[in-house]
Amino acid sequence: MHLFQNRTPTTSAVICFAGIIILFMTNPLFCQDYTVGEDDVITITVYNQPQLSTKVRVSGDGAIVLPLLGNIRVKGLNVIEISEKLTGLYADGYLVNPQISVFIEEYSSKKATILGMVKTPGHYSIRQHTTILEFISMAGGLAANAGSTAIITRKSKAFLNKPEMETIQIDLASLIEKGQTSQNVPIYNGDSIYIPKMEVIYINGEVKKPDAYKYEQGTTIIMAITLASGFTDKAAPGKIKIIRKINGEEVVITKTDMDEPVLAGDIIVVPESIF
Repeated sequence: MHLFQNRTPTTSAVICFAGIIILFMTNPLFCQDYTVGEDDVITITVYNQPQLSTKVRVSGDGAIVLPLLGNIRVKGLNVIEISEKLTGLYADGYLVNPQISVFIEEYSSKKATILGMVKTPGHYSIRQHTTILEFISMAGGLAANAGSTAIITRKSKAFLNKPEMETIQIDLASLIEKGQTSQNVPIYNGDSIYIPKMEVIYINGEVKKPDAYKYEQGTTIIMAITLASGFTDKAAPGKIKIIRKINGEEVVITKTDMDEPVLAGDIIVVPESIF
């Protein structure tokens, strides 16, 4: 299972997961309720007044400096509210019927962190409606050995009778392969996302394709042998053993049957028949 992306900054993000391609179009309407914060860069256009149009970065105290108006606080406002505020200010003795548009050039104030099995772990800026798939694409997509789950840690909205931090587990395989879009949750400011390494089992000895294989809950010995394309002619199926780590120590399980479940990290050894 492999996730990669090809993203253009202002139009779309393309994600391919298990051979399925999904296209996310950037919707300008999503940006309208994004509240501006420190270090965001906004472009302000005053129509027919090019000398008043400018691109500014929001300062640490949540303000911008504009021609004629000077220092204006915008932190916590969305683009519509900023436009309305500036329209009122410029209309108050400066311009007749001013027409003002506001566009967010850079989203820098709201960030989330993604770690683990992605191509470029780190901190990334988020918009108001960034989903987990879009956020993974910002990090370059999943690494080849990524697992099929994502773990989100975030501050609880209400601390009453619940821990300050809450953990949400996302089933990426169900989201992409089965189309369960309810799993494509939004990412919020301060979220931490962790993509664990894919769990595997190891199949050695007299099988046709000994290798490491992705582990899925409920896998049995016979299912594992099937993953490895079956026994060789020299195999001794009745003498299969499992090497398993228990409390940090390797334990060899010799009494096995074909329907016995295996665990992640198990080494299944198929010995050679003495006959």
